[in-house]
Amino acid sequence: MADACCGTDAPTPAPSATEPAAPPSAVWQVRELQAAALSGVLLGISLLLPGTWATVGALAALAVGAATFVPGTLRGLAKGRLGVGLLMTIAAAGAVALGEHGEAATLAFLFSIAEGLEGYAVARTRHGLRALLDLVPATATVRRGGLEQEIAPAELRVGDTLLVKPGERIATDGTVASGRSALDTSVVTGESVPVEVGPGTEVFAGCVNGAGALEITVTATAEDNSLARLVHTVHEAQERKGTGQRLAERFAKPLVPGVLVLAAAIAALGSIFGDPGVWIERSLVVLVAAAPCAFALSVPVAVVAAIGAASKAGVLLKGGAAVEALGKVRVVALDKTGTLTRNEPAVIEIVPTDGHTRAHVLAVAVALEARSEHPLAAAVLAAADTTVPADDVKAVPGNGLTGTVAGRPARLGKPGFVEPGPLTDDVLRLQDAGATVVLVEHDGRLLGAVAVRDEIRPEAADAVRALHRQGVRVVMLTGDNARTAAAIGAAAGIEDIRAELLPEDKARIVTELRAAHGPVAMVGDGINDAPALATADSGIAMGAMGSDVAIEAADTALMGEDLRRLPDALAHTRAARRILTQNLLLSGAILVALVPLAATGILGLAAVVASHELAEVLVIGNGIRAGRKRLLPAHPLLRTSRTAPATAPLPTAATAKPVSAAGPVLLSLTPSVLATAPGQKSGGCCGASCGCDGD
Repeated sequence: MADACCGTDAPTPAPSATEPAAPPSAVWQVRELQAAALSGVLLGISLLLPGTWATVGALAALAVGAATFVPGTLRGLAKGRLGVGLLMTIAAAGAVALGEHGEAATLAFLFSIAEGLEGYAVARTRHGLRALLDLVPATATVRRGGLEQEIAPAELRVGDTLLVKPGERIATDGTVASGRSALDTSVVTGESVPVEVGPGTEVFAGCVNGAGALEITVTATAEDNSLARLVHTVHEAQERKGTGQRLAERFAKPLVPGVLVLAAAIAALGSIFGDPGVWIERSLVVLVAAAPCAFALSVPVAVVAAIGAASKAGVLLKGGAAVEALGKVRVVALDKTGTLTRNEPAVIEIVPTDGHTRAHVLAVAVALEARSEHPLAAAVLAAADTTVPADDVKAVPGNGLTGTVAGRPARLGKPGFVEPGPLTDDVLRLQDAGATVVLVEHDGRLLGAVAVRDEIRPEAADAVRALHRQGVRVVMLTGDNARTAAAIGAAAGIEDIRAELLPEDKARIVTELRAAHGPVAMVGDGINDAPALATADSGIAMGAMGSDVAIEAADTALMGEDLRRLPDALAHTRAARRILTQNLLLSGAILVALVPLAATGILGLAAVVASHELAEVLVIGNGIRAGRKRLLPAHPLLRTSRTAPATAPLPTAATAKPVSAAGPVLLSLTPSVLATAPGQKSGGCCGASCGCDGD
């Protein structure tokens, strides 16, 4: 570990998907600490022995303690690597040459303790991530050729039918083919609330099945499932260096040869102008005092701890750069669809004309939409219990549908294609509330209007308020139309809204926000968000099992669907940055203070060793504090329904300034909150009949 602390060792390879995760050793099981304990016992005994026996005891203590770092130091030196262990080895050898056997043994004893604690700290912070691989069950039950058989998860193939009994863990990613149940997805998303699943639902490795039996069609092998990708991504991410980490290494690496030169100069000049024995001893003490191990460790330990804690809470941070970048953010830009909203349009109101019922309006709309595949059709069909398809259905591009229902002509489409007549005011009200409205006509008579909307996440307003409390400016960026953007923005409590944007517009606005207000985080979930995610100081993907392009472009991913994790992640990384800064300042102060004290002879070898290693332990301990989950709490269940009542009236959105039909739109809203139907997912374009640009 002596060389590793200065960033000279090769990176540790990520575990494979089938590799068992070794549990972290207890403190007393760490080899370096066992050696340190034995070295300390021998050193203590040597102090009680007379003459030659005292020397023998001290040398034995030195040999045991030095065994923890000298072999690795020599191997590194053979490969041209200079590490802190080299300084300690030279200092110990010099102390022996000067007859200071007890001082050399003390150095080896204390340095072996620091080495052991360092290794234990890193193992502890990485174990939580590696232990995810243990969540894959030892065997999986599959149906092949009509027969059920148990196999190892590594033998699963894409297309297999995986059988999961109640209480079992899911062995790999797949799609539910049959059965219904509730899954504990906390291992993947960090959310403690079980998720209802049924045919067509995507499920992930490591999730625990509830009371229902499931048949799952396998979509990923054990080596490529979500759990394996998560572990691999974070191990790769841990190799990315944050600016603070690069700063520490930039100073630490040249410091080793620099200290050797300084010590040689002190010994040479002191020998010329003074007592060679005194100045050579002081040069050896300087070698120990200037060892930069604490400086090099100051950031990596804190970064690994922060990443490990965040991953357990459903926040995937891709390395030290991501921790530092997110911790500096002053502006958060939020995409609308799939981020502020759920990306699942739903019917939120049906308005019939006089003499007709909502059921009749819905029945005709469902008949026309029965064979359509766009999101608007899916929303309309989901609102009905039964479906009787219309005859001779034809699409009128950009307008709607025509067909025959019960032997009479019928039409469905946007206002203008079907005249709203007496429903004009209702249509305007619904559109102002951010809904897409289609009118239904049967046998030449207007039956009514159906409003479909991309509903805001129930926790979005809470998340935005939390960001505001942290002093963060919140902006919404969307490709959707200005009216819908205004409604969603008002519901979330966002005043700065930019609508009708192309992907390149979002990236440009992120750059402008950075210039005006400081570091920017962009939060999105789709391919169209990738340019902005890459442009932002911190790109955050919503839903780590979602869009691969968004995940790749982002620095951070929220693995679940709870937007409240965004302010949590921001608070967590801010705390981690404070710890990084404290460690850098403490480590720098140690070097600045100890080197001149050692060079002038005020501190001897034993005092310098004790001070230096104690400070190193303090830096490690402080870094581990970044792994606390105090700022990543478990949030209470949001008691909302996935299905809004189709007859619920919608209030209008907050008033907005007039907007231009050409180019991106900036809206300024009052902070009033729009009452919305709870819990709906949101979507982009509603289909051919809506006329929107999507998101």
